[in-house]
Amino acid sequence: MAAAAASSSLVRRAAAAATRCLPFARAFASGGGDKAKRVLVPVAAGTEPIEAAATADVLNRAGARVTVATADPPKDEGLIVEAAYGVKLVADGRVTDLEGEAFDLIALPGGMPGSTNLRDCKVLEKMVKKHAENGGLYGAICAAPAVTLAYWGMLKGLKATCYPFFMEKFTAEVIPVNSRVVVDRNVVTSQGPGTAIEFGLALVEQLYGREKMEGVAGPLYVRPQHGAEYTMEEHNSLEWKCSGTPQVLVPVANGSEEMEALNLIDVLRRAGANVIIASVEDKLQIVTRRHKFNLIADMMLDEAAKMQFDLIVMPGGLPGAQKFSSTKKLVDLLKKQAESNKPYGAICASPAHVLEPHGLLKGKKATAFPPMSHLLTDQSACEHRVVVDGNLITSRAPGTATEFALAIVEKLFGRDKAVSIAKELIFM
Repeated sequence: MAAAAASSSLVRRAAAAATRCLPFARAFASGGGDKAKRVLVPVAAGTEPIEAAATADVLNRAGARVTVATADPPKDEGLIVEAAYGVKLVADGRVTDLEGEAFDLIALPGGMPGSTNLRDCKVLEKMVKKHAENGGLYGAICAAPAVTLAYWGMLKGLKATCYPFFMEKFTAEVIPVNSRVVVDRNVVTSQGPGTAIEFGLALVEQLYGREKMEGVAGPLYVRPQHGAEYTMEEHNSLEWKCSGTPQVLVPVANGSEEMEALNLIDVLRRAGANVIIASVEDKLQIVTRRHKFNLIADMMLDEAAKMQFDLIVMPGGLPGAQKFSSTKKLVDLLKKQAESNKPYGAICASPAHVLEPHGLLKGKKATAFPPMSHLLTDQSACEHRVVVDGNLITSRAPGTATEFALAIVEKLFGRDKAVSIAKELIFM
């Protein structure tokens, strides 16, 4: 009961921090609150994957019908989108095929040149302008408020924020506000990958109301104080040594949690690690946990198993974790990693459903998704958001995924590098 009360309190404080700039105008929230809303999340080459995934995931958790559509011109690869940091996404469809369809919300992720590519899509511009003229809710994050919406003339006379570097690109008609999330009339804007969950929750509140938003925020385990420094609980401190560029394996499966997987991939690649995304399924394309977000792995696990890794780290998502646990080749790799005293880790469902049953938490302090923490033999560190014990690192939930990735960067590259990336993400 105490834990539940604490979680509820954190949600309320997080919501207040995310929306402190302006009060919400709840004209978009329906009386029933549970009616499915149609949401369009357009993506393009160079889109920031954390922002796209977090926006889609959070809105999907609220019950929205989210369509991820590519604004890129048709090409031989079909619906595959080359997002930032080498991430390959598979869209649900094309923006050009959706013209004339009605949406309750159109939310633009950022990233460069993703925001420019969205800006240059004439069909998308026409759709968003018509949507706004009809009083529809729209939003953008990171570079997109300045590079896309302001360029289209859709922030005139409105308060808005964006990635700090792009603030000067706001036209004279925009009222710039240095805040993590800004809501003004029917527009929601936000600053970067580190504010993406806050952005998603602000959109949920606009569509469904505060009660729904708090219900979505709770199981994410969002930070109690946005913008503060990340922390980790460390036991048996051990230097993680690499002979050169850190080689990192991130296995993925159908049902893996997209925010957790993409935070690991994005943040570690920003830091300079060589991250290999390996599918444990029978094909490279993975359907993730919430949005049915489609992600293309770099290679199959069989191929990755021939390589040496400085770190093996797993995202959560219960179906994905269960698949990991039943994949003998992956479990053998993890056991070999642990026996060699090399780093390994997991977040959310994976500590409880992969590491614990295979003896990989024996004698270790760890944390996990709170509703699953009772499955850990040693639960003494479960209240912490990120726990490091020697060569093991674990974390709790999608809302702790960026902290988890930053803690890994700190162990591999040092505190200064991790803090630099945290600031780049607008996490700190």
